[in-house]
Amino acid sequence: MSYVEVTYPADKPAFYRLLEQQMQLYLAAAPDPVSALANAAAVLSAAFADINWAGFYLVRGGRLVLGPFQGKPAVMEIRSGQGVCGTAWREKQAQIVRDVHCFPGHIACDCSSSSELVVPVFDANGNVLGLIDIDSAAPGRFDDADALGLSAVADILAAFM
Repeated sequence: MSYVEVTYPADKPAFYRLLEQQMQLYLAAAPDPVSALANAAAVLSAAFADINWAGFYLVRGGRLVLGPFQGKPAVMEIRSGQGVCGTAWREKQAQIVRDVHCFPGHIACDCSSSSELVVPVFDANGNVLGLIDIDSAAPGRFDDADALGLSAVADILAAFM
């Protein structure tokens, strides 16, 4: 299956409905979780305007490890409570950071990042399997509607983490 150029709507509920459809389409025949998450990272990167990093951190052995992503190289391991991702993992809730430079302990992988959205991916028992992490050079790029919409995408991705 090849990628088809899609025009994503500006309306956030419509954007996230289309993004969910795209995820289901590109992950349906995934032969392996790594393949699925690699395609998911590519879909996120293509779908979101004004972002410079999109990918995943996976819970492995009591830490977060870097999964498939699109963007500049990133930190490969994160402890619980460390940075935005570690905080989302520890608190089991999305983190919307309007200005990463004001976030205590922020881990700077790309100096051009200004805002960040991290959404946990849960299993059926409420355990965090991993995280969706999206960065932007634009301050205040993400809001509650983005966290809510990406949470529905996280439900689709849970089977691959």
